[in-house]
Amino acid sequence: MEKKLDLKELIGEKDVAAVLRAVADSTGSSITVQDAKGGRLMGEGRPGGDRRFPVEVKGELIGWVRGNGGAAMAATLLGCLAASKLRRRGLAESVRAENEKLTRLHEIARRMFDGRDVREIAGLAVSEVGRFIKATSASIMLLNEETRRLEIVAAQGQEYHPKISLRPGEGIAGDVFDSGKAEVINDVRSDPRYIEGAMLSFSLMCVPLRLRDRVIGVFNVSNEQDGYCYNERDVEVLEILALYAAGAVQNALYRENRLGEMLARTGLGRYISPKILQAGLDGKNGVSLDPVKKDIAILFSDIRNFSGVCEKLPPERIVEYLNEYFTCMVDVIFGYGGTLNKFVGDMIVALFGAPVETINNERLAVETAIDMQRRLRTIPVPFIREHFSTGIGIGSGEVIVGNIGSPQHMDYTAIGDEVNVAERLQALAGGGQILVTRRVYEYTADSFRFREVGCMRVKGREKPVEIFEVVY
Repeated sequence: MEKKLDLKELIGEKDVAAVLRAVADSTGSSITVQDAKGGRLMGEGRPGGDRRFPVEVKGELIGWVRGNGGAAMAATLLGCLAASKLRRRGLAESVRAENEKLTRLHEIARRMFDGRDVREIAGLAVSEVGRFIKATSASIMLLNEETRRLEIVAAQGQEYHPKISLRPGEGIAGDVFDSGKAEVINDVRSDPRYIEGAMLSFSLMCVPLRLRDRVIGVFNVSNEQDGYCYNERDVEVLEILALYAAGAVQNALYRENRLGEMLARTGLGRYISPKILQAGLDGKNGVSLDPVKKDIAILFSDIRNFSGVCEKLPPERIVEYLNEYFTCMVDVIFGYGGTLNKFVGDMIVALFGAPVETINNERLAVETAIDMQRRLRTIPVPFIREHFSTGIGIGSGEVIVGNIGSPQHMDYTAIGDEVNVAERLQALAGGGQILVTRRVYEYTADSFRFREVGCMRVKGREKPVEIFEVVY
């Protein structure tokens, strides 16, 4: 709501008061300024026998000037000064509102560029456009490169009947896509390009989603209120949103393509959660598959007495149970940001901190181990619940990780003393046990309960390795 102008505040300004005194002095008049209700604000004149002149701004009475001679001039002057101050205030409010609008636009742009999925980005754009433009409906259509048709990927407001797709050049949206030029149509039904049944609206804006060298879609905004018209300012705002949306969509498509290429080229999709791999691709350093020294945590898990458990089962049933078991365990590993290094028979090897760096590798490894043991008790296959029991060993430290092997065959793996130690701990662990090194214990002692087990000697190491059991 617009704040009313206060005449008392106006005449309280030093320059205004000085001008009023100058008018009174030059005309030899006694001038009294009153508010709209007659309360005295300035002057010593006696209001009873003097003439009274109104002070008005945009037809609204804000006060009176009483006196003779210069009173009429003073009233006119105050009206002009009040109108000028009101205009300045309106301009300041307009600048403030525009700055707030730009701030909101930049925040929406940041959120769109943080989006991982094309539909997520488009959905954010159409849901936020109503903050800036009066609209009963909004939609984003993108060109499907395979079908060569414009398809709705996000819509807000009234339902579209039917869920149409358009050829470039077809309908208003298709024409804007072809021309690459924004359009405002404030009487949609009279436009010969209007497709009956596509949507009910009176006014429509359609702007292209443009990249540097091509148009990838269109942004539609409409209002069904009869007589409502969009203006150039509305188009400017929608074009800004469309520019942000096009850039964010292009980034998302680029990330998806990079992810697909990485998975196809390396086969890492079998070992790394797509979410974690995507995080690495988005990082400044990306994902390195070359052999490199890294500080990571290594987890080994193996089924106790697997041969004895399965000796009476047919091979196909053993494979079925193993597949169910591996699927469940890999889901747990991926859930904590781990990398599936390999399967060796019924043994699972997982890494935390490579190839994508993670924080608190030791804690993630222990959390994973606990969850793996608990999930084994609830897996929806009675035979696995009753007969599979796993021992887990965890170590951490600097090892070499990367693609290692011959030119004919490369595997992404880890090599080093800490890998050997973790494997030995796994071999020592009984069913349901989780054994860790002192380093893992020290890094996670505040987060989990442990029991000291003792020491063991490992080939290649002079000092015995201290062992701790996770109590869960």
